[in-house]
Amino acid sequence: MNTKTLPRRAALGLLAAAGALGMTGCVPLLVGTGATGAVLVAADRRTSGMQLEDGRIEQKFNALVREQIPEAGRLVPTSFNRIVLLTGEVRTADDKAKAQALAAGIENVRTVVNELEVVPMVSALGQRTKDAFITSKVKASFVDAKDLQANTLKVVTEQQVVYLMGIVTARESKRAAEIARGVNDVRKVVRVFEVITEDELARYQTQPAQSESTDTPAAPSTPAQESGAVAQPVR
Repeated sequence: MNTKTLPRRAALGLLAAAGALGMTGCVPLLVGTGATGAVLVAADRRTSGMQLEDGRIEQKFNALVREQIPEAGRLVPTSFNRIVLLTGEVRTADDKAKAQALAAGIENVRTVVNELEVVPMVSALGQRTKDAFITSKVKASFVDAKDLQANTLKVVTEQQVVYLMGIVTARESKRAAEIARGVNDVRKVVRVFEVITEDELARYQTQPAQSESTDTPAAPSTPAQESGAVAQPVR
């Protein structure tokens, strides 16, 4: 997995954890240096300015792809709190590396999680329709859960692999992965979360409504670790 270094202090982690469906656990990748879903503005833990910034980052990436690697394949950027997940398919490893560089070079991007698959042909429409259906089922399952704030989570599905994004606590991260793994046809779950403490969550829930400023807001108060990637089992 490719990442762009986040020059910050310690504690807030970008948790990128992959777990295969049916396994007793999954092996996460905790990336301290630092993946088609919508999150309602009213429940989002990002500021409104940050949400606009994420949209700008996605638009900029798409424009760069059209200009520089238009024949690369099907590339889908998803930015959440300036963490960019790349999913889809490219035809060569060189195209994958170029996409990584394009995303990492966009102003204000903090890190890039490059999950592009190198394949000779892009997926058929039928597969993408199935992925969209899986996304809708995962979202519905989050809504049904009484111990999650479903609208704080973003869901992206590619080739039946479900990517989860958001600003969450460790408990929410584990619970969301458990629910997603239980959805029919899900092959694997990958968490691309920023993990905060319960105290930080309480501050998110009590802070006043964010302004509609389009200025880039500050990142969460607790910074990310400067360490490298650490793999550890999750039960």
